Amino acid sequence: MPALPIAAILYTPEDNIEALLVRIARTLAERGVRLGGVIQHDIATAINDPCAMELEDLCNGERFSLSQELGSGSEACRLDPAALAHASVAVRAAVDQGAQLVMINKFGAQEANGDGLRDEMGFAVVSGTPLLTAVGKRFLPEWEAFTGGDGCLLEPSFDSVIAWWDELAQSN
Repeated sequence: MPALPIAAILYTPEDNIEALLVRIARTLAERGVRLGGVIQHDIATAINDPCAMELEDLCNGERFSLSQELGSGSEACRLDPAALAHASVAVRAAVDQGAQLVMINKFGAQEANGDGLRDEMGFAVVSGTPLLTAVGKRFLPEWEAFTGGDGCLLEPSFDSVIAWWDELAQSN
């Protein structure tokens, strides 16, 4: 059986995965690839919030906050459930509208636990839409279980990802 049209950039905390995904998305969009999905942007200028994040919908460029304000001293999860629902709708709409590639910022802790955008990743793949995401090395066992070993692991480099896309695009 051929590998699923799914790839993950395997990264460590030292890799600036958000910047890499942004560069890849911009390059592929400039080439005319119809992208869908969401990528993350860290908001370094957020006052009193060094972990502020937002997602960008690759279909329309809309950006929306991924983190919720919980007040000082809170230790609860800052992931905004409404933002996650918004991202889910964006991914599913991109697949329904014929995206050539769906990008989802990460297969992270939420996805490893069966939540987050895990179902949307599966939805894209089952529909036959290629999927590109990133997975931290600490979640590699969960990623392998999710893909059944049929996904492609890529180095955290621009050239590695573009070569994967070029090969996939030529075979279709």
